[in-house]
Amino acid sequence: MRRLAILGASGHGKVVADTAECCGWSVVEFFDDAWPPRQHNGAWPVAGDTACLLERLTQFDGVLVAIGNNRIRQAKLLELQAAGARLVTLVHPAATLSRHARLGAGSVMFAGAVVNADAIVGMGAILNTGCSIDHDCLLGDAVHVSPGARLAGGVRVGDLSWIGIGASVRQLVCIGSGVQAGAGAVVVADVPDGLTVVGVPARALR
Repeated sequence: MRRLAILGASGHGKVVADTAECCGWSVVEFFDDAWPPRQHNGAWPVAGDTACLLERLTQFDGVLVAIGNNRIRQAKLLELQAAGARLVTLVHPAATLSRHARLGAGSVMFAGAVVNADAIVGMGAILNTGCSIDHDCLLGDAVHVSPGARLAGGVRVGDLSWIGIGASVRQLVCIGSGVQAGAGAVVVADVPDGLTVVGVPARALR
C-alpha cells in the first residue's frame, strides 16, 4: 500500500489526487493550513496542517505540494525537502512524456499533456491538462504551464513563470523569471524577468 501526502487542499489539489490514484497510489491524504475547519477536499480527507505533515513525514511514501501560487509552492517544496520528505513526480497515464525528457521532483503532469524529446522541466512544475512542451525546451523551477498552452521547440522559461490558459510561445523564445503570459497570449519575442504580457502578439501590460 503506497501512501501519498498532498500539501494544499485546493481544486488543483483534487486533480493532483485524482492523478495520483490513476498512477496507483492507494492512500491519498491532504494537509492544509486551513485545517481544522477544513476537513475534506472533495473525496479526500484533510488530516492536518503543514506542521502535522512535517511530524508525520515518515508515514508517507511520497509527498507533493498542490498549491497554484508558484512562489508559495516553491517555498513549501523547499521546506519539505529540507525536512527529508520524499518528493515525488506524477505523470498521468494519459499524458505523454518522452523517455528522452526530464521532469523535476515535485512536478505534476496531467492528462493530455505532452513533453517531447530533450525537454527539461525543473522542480515543482505544473504541466496542466492538455498543454504541450516541445523538443529542447528548458523550464525552470516552479513553472506553471496552464491547460491548452503550447510551447514550441527550444523555448526557455525562467523560474516561477506562469503561461496562461491557451497561450502559445514561438520557437526559441526566452521567457524570464517571474513572468506571466496571459490567457490566449501569443508570445513571439523574448520577455524580460517579471513582466506580464497579454494579447496577440503579446505585449507588456501597462
